Amino acid sequence: MNRVSTKVRVPDLAVMKERGERIVMLTAYDATMARLLDRAGIDLLLVGDSLGNVILGLDTTIPVSLDAILHHTRAVTQGASRALVVADMPFLTYQLSVEQAMRNAARLFQEAGAAAVKIEGGRPIAETVRRLTAAGLPVMGHVGLTPQHVHRLGGMRQQARTDEAAQELLRDALALEDAGAFAIVLEAIPDAVAQAVTSRLKIPTIGIGAGPHCDGQVLVSYDMLGLFDTFVPQFVRQYAQLGELIFDAARNYANDVREGVYPQSAAARRNGAPSLVGK
Repeated sequence: MNRVSTKVRVPDLAVMKERGERIVMLTAYDATMARLLDRAGIDLLLVGDSLGNVILGLDTTIPVSLDAILHHTRAVTQGASRALVVADMPFLTYQLSVEQAMRNAARLFQEAGAAAVKIEGGRPIAETVRRLTAAGLPVMGHVGLTPQHVHRLGGMRQQARTDEAAQELLRDALALEDAGAFAIVLEAIPDAVAQAVTSRLKIPTIGIGAGPHCDGQVLVSYDMLGLFDTFVPQFVRQYAQLGELIFDAARNYANDVREGVYPQSAAARRNGAPSLVGK
């Protein structure tokens, strides 16, 4: 595939895994950022419920609503022309029943323009994945550290640290693949476990805090860009410090306004003095 111009579609990811081409994924929450990341050649844009943390300032993703994801997904799909846009299904929008999951997922496709949805969990939600994919709605799975289950897991900590837990995770991943998921996010698990799962699955794995052996990688864009400094996971590499740049720019602007340096009088006019002057 021509990574610059070719529209990324769900079947392309399996081809990329087969060819050994690494898949690149970042979160996006608005049209402007989506447009920039799309131009940079990012393959998938995830409208993550991480917006609860980095956009809304919440401690967890649990309060994030379906309406919030719909709102931000609409914006991202307006900005992305090449990347595949995946929308997170928020907490308790798919767990109560298959019918509930179908209704809510359909809204993300029909109203917001998502090309796929992502749901957290393993075997307990496999039947939901099966029904959604049978209806033609592409589903990405998510196992390991699942932030919507933060209270049950006892915090944001690495998962699959024992042989038994690793086997459970593998069984979950295989069940999601069998149910029709087109890819699976592996979050916060040991490198060796991620490598073993990736080698067993025919569908791509996308890692976050899961080492270098997954078929692709995803990061929260605000972490990668140095915009969110409340908490930065150890596995994150910050490729920029945009938070500091924005802080400096805003401070310089404020100083210029207060000191009367901006705007200059000439900058306020176009083609000489405004027509109202002298009347």
